Amino acid sequence: MTLRLHDTATRAVRDFVPLQPGRASLYLCGATVQAAPHVGHIRSGVNFDVLGRWLRASGYEVTFCRNVTDIDDKIIARGEAEGRPWWAVATEFEREFTWAYDVLGCTRPTVEPRATGHVPEMIELMRALIAGGHAYAVDGDVYFDVRSFPDYGALSGQRADEMQAAGDSVGDTRKRDPRDFALWKSGKADEPSWPTPWGDGRPGWHLECSAMAGKYLGRAFDIHGGGLDLIFPHHENEIAQSKALGDPFAQYWLHNAWVTTSGEKMSKSLGNSLLVREVVRRVRPIELRYYLVSAHYRSMIEFSFEALEENAVSFRRVEGFLERAAQVLGAPDPASTERPPAFDAAMDDDLGTPQALAVVHDHVRDGNAALASGDLVLARAHRDFVVAMLDVLGVNPYAAPWAGSSSDDERLREAVDHLVAGLLAERADARAAKDWARADAIRDQLKNAGIVVDDTSGGARWSLAGKDD
Repeated sequence: MTLRLHDTATRAVRDFVPLQPGRASLYLCGATVQAAPHVGHIRSGVNFDVLGRWLRASGYEVTFCRNVTDIDDKIIARGEAEGRPWWAVATEFEREFTWAYDVLGCTRPTVEPRATGHVPEMIELMRALIAGGHAYAVDGDVYFDVRSFPDYGALSGQRADEMQAAGDSVGDTRKRDPRDFALWKSGKADEPSWPTPWGDGRPGWHLECSAMAGKYLGRAFDIHGGGLDLIFPHHENEIAQSKALGDPFAQYWLHNAWVTTSGEKMSKSLGNSLLVREVVRRVRPIELRYYLVSAHYRSMIEFSFEALEENAVSFRRVEGFLERAAQVLGAPDPASTERPPAFDAAMDDDLGTPQALAVVHDHVRDGNAALASGDLVLARAHRDFVVAMLDVLGVNPYAAPWAGSSSDDERLREAVDHLVAGLLAERADARAAKDWARADAIRDQLKNAGIVVDDTSGGARWSLAGKDD
């Protein structure tokens, strides 16, 4: 069966036909690093990691580019509010995102470019757009002329004459049209800026992705991914910028759905976010990943710890079979990659992970039955199938980053997490009540146990003390 993917641009499931046989190029809009990642942020990283894994398992050589937006209004505002440089904010939270991707087993991208490292490419794009009559400069700002691109609105299915003003420059009367969006923002006092032929300033959000996708994947590439919330205006604007210059740009557009809480998209502005660091103190990272891949990437996930625990129990059944099999069969052959045809068919059908996991559990059930009957040949076959399928989904306990940590180690880590979390909560209550003596006593208690507490803007965080601490 041929891999088929749902293309947002055509609103249809299409056969995947890469531009270059045997090669697949993928661009994913990554993090705007202005805060620590919550589960909703990290879903796209997990979903598109599964896509990359499946492409590689299907024999493709994959080039995967995931950008970092390290300059943004919110990054600047946070730096000002906290009295530190914007780049310090960006660096802190870029590391937080990298940690979250790593802890959830996401394969590192081929390249992970930062916006601030690609200003020359952005300048060249703006120069070409202005020369072609698709953009114009006004007092140091540069805007894209929406009316110059007749297909504007096609991705999101909107008519240009029904759109509201561009959100990045509402009320700017210097624009030719209220819908025109900013490619470049003129510099302001005490804000970061870079020199351009039109004056010092900084990038608009949309320009950076066109510049970086073009540099690393070329004028035409296979797949562009991101969350549903990016369809408009971000991806719509990327298309306008790139195709206005005649670039074919992305051949397929894939969008993952949101993680919601109480029916609303998980976001910091709603106050319903759940940080990855906090969630993986309640369940193991591999269980959180299993939870995220158990839903189809285009389906909403209504997050709850009850649902997360139910999925964790389901994954532990898989682990239980593998542990029982290992006791009589030994460790699986890491070179074994054969999978059941039903699993491959599910993955080829627009990455049907729920159906793929159903196949996993069918083989877990049959494998347990084979172990119980003493049919070790059949048990081995089912076990090897299960391991190969889990590897595609990124939840193979024999593979990195999960391999090497015993279940006893995991349980010990969880116990420590719960104990420390309880003490930190008690310390936070003491600080809120201005009971500084009690707060300091708890900190000293943790320090004596070899645990260092750091008070950050995102709350107290702990780590094991180093040899010299």
